[in-house]
Amino acid sequence: MDFRQLKYFVQIVESGSLAKASRQLFIAQPALSQQIAKLEAEVGKPLLIRTAKGVTPTESGTALHHHARFMLRQLEQALSIARQDPGSVHGMVSVGLAATTVCAVGVSFMRRIREKYPGIVLNVVEGMSGHLAQMMRMGQLDLAILFSRDAVPDLPSEPLVEEELFVMLPQDSELVPQRRVKISCAETAALPLILPTSIHGLRRRITTEFEQRSLTAHVVAEIDSLSLLMTCVRDGLGATIKPMAAALLEGRMRERWRTLAFSDADMKRPNYLYSVDPMRLSPAAAVVRTELRETVKDLVREGLWRGVNLI
Repeated sequence: MDFRQLKYFVQIVESGSLAKASRQLFIAQPALSQQIAKLEAEVGKPLLIRTAKGVTPTESGTALHHHARFMLRQLEQALSIARQDPGSVHGMVSVGLAATTVCAVGVSFMRRIREKYPGIVLNVVEGMSGHLAQMMRMGQLDLAILFSRDAVPDLPSEPLVEEELFVMLPQDSELVPQRRVKISCAETAALPLILPTSIHGLRRRITTEFEQRSLTAHVVAEIDSLSLLMTCVRDGLGATIKPMAAALLEGRMRERWRTLAFSDADMKRPNYLYSVDPMRLSPAAAVVRTELRETVKDLVREGLWRGVNLI
């Protein structure tokens, strides 16, 4: 078994077909099939189930895929460290951020790394917290900001900030009188709400708060795309419940939005910085972890990330 075969196998599983993988790897399909056959012979078990629609991993293949991805990432990091000049930091670091977190810290974080550590290549993955947590468990990310202390129980985490959740409306919305700066849960539940789907941690947080008060939200649309959701709210299709960072989407000025605090609920969401095990953390990833933490602190202290408290 060699790393080339593992690389081929991982690409096939993630592509879902030998033909697609051969194109992405720039390898003829017969040669690729031969390498996988050698890998299966060495393992002693079938790794792929081949059908007319493509390929899927067997149970053994799924286990190998999980560990192979981690091994390939470790090899990439080891080679990066070996190649770097003395006193410099090089390498690729993968960071998982939710869409609202990207709005709040993304550009400042990227600029900070580029200015201080030009040898580091950042791979920023935007996604829902549940998906990012799964990627952390599978070793596909070095770092991630997640919203639960036990999102990935086996990995170290540290608290960053606590975000307050607000009812968000366009400035000219007539759904809530202009003089209002706060709103109750009952009033909010009666509004036409546009919210993420139930698989989203934020939606579960909102639902739990409403259910404790025997309230049912008047949901008119469920959207997991932050960009589409905020555009629909901006165009008057409803209201939403989000942290204030959502008002910064695509550089929009927060002054275009009304953010109403809850008058009868402590609607907050903690943020935790997760990283891989310290023994597996590359020098580049360790640097990025520190800089991400400092970026968050600077933004909060300077008042550029509003609606949050450092914890």
